[in-house]
Amino acid sequence: MFRALLKKELMVARRNWIGIVIPLFFFVMVVSLFPFGVSPEAPTLQKIAPGIIWVAALLATLLSLEQFYRSDYQDGSLEQTLLIAGPTQVASAKILAHWLLTGLPLVIVSPLLGILMQINHGFIDSNHTWVLMLSLLLGTPTLCLIGAVGMSLALAANRNGMLVAVLVLPLYVPILIFGTSTVTASLENFSYNGQLAILAALLMIALVMSPFAAGRALKISVS
Repeated sequence: MFRALLKKELMVARRNWIGIVIPLFFFVMVVSLFPFGVSPEAPTLQKIAPGIIWVAALLATLLSLEQFYRSDYQDGSLEQTLLIAGPTQVASAKILAHWLLTGLPLVIVSPLLGILMQINHGFIDSNHTWVLMLSLLLGTPTLCLIGAVGMSLALAANRNGMLVAVLVLPLYVPILIFGTSTVTASLENFSYNGQLAILAALLMIALVMSPFAAGRALKISVS
C-alpha cells in the first residue's frame, strides 16, 4: 500500500511539475543574488555562504509545504485515502514524495551554489562541497518531516501557509544552526563531526515521531 501511495504522489507531481520547479528556482535565485548585493570577493562570500545557502534551503522547503495535501483535500480524495490506507501511511508516503521532489533537488544543486559563493572552485576538488551536500542531505528530510506535522495541523484553516510558518519556523531553528555550523566548521578547518551527529540525531527523532504525529493531526483535520 505504501508503494502504491508513493507512486501515486510521484505521478501527480509529474503532472504538476511547476510546483516542483518553483522551490528549486527560489533556492537558486535567492543564493545567486547575494554576490551582486553584498560583495563578489571570495573572503566575504565564504564567510556568509553557509548561512545564506541554509536559510535559502529552509525557505524553499517552507514554500513547498502547501503542496502536501492541497489537491487531495480540495477534491475530497484525501478522506477516502485515509480510510483505505490509514493516516500514518498516507503521511509517510507524502513526506517521502515531498522530499524526493523538493528536498533532494536542493541537495543536488548545492555544489553549483557552492562554486558561486566561493566555497569551492570545482565539484570534487574540495571537501567543503561534500560537507555542504551531507549537511543538506541530513537536514532537508528533517525540515520536510517537521513541515508535514505543521501542514497536517493547519490543513483545514484559512491562510494555512502563514499558520504553518508560525508553527514550524521555531522548530526549524536548531536544524538551521547545526547545518550552518557544519559548513562553517569545514571552511575553518575545524572538526564538524559533532554537528553532523546532531543533525543525524534530529533526523532519527523526526523519522520516528513525525509520520505518526502528522497522521494523527491529518485524521483530526479532515474529520
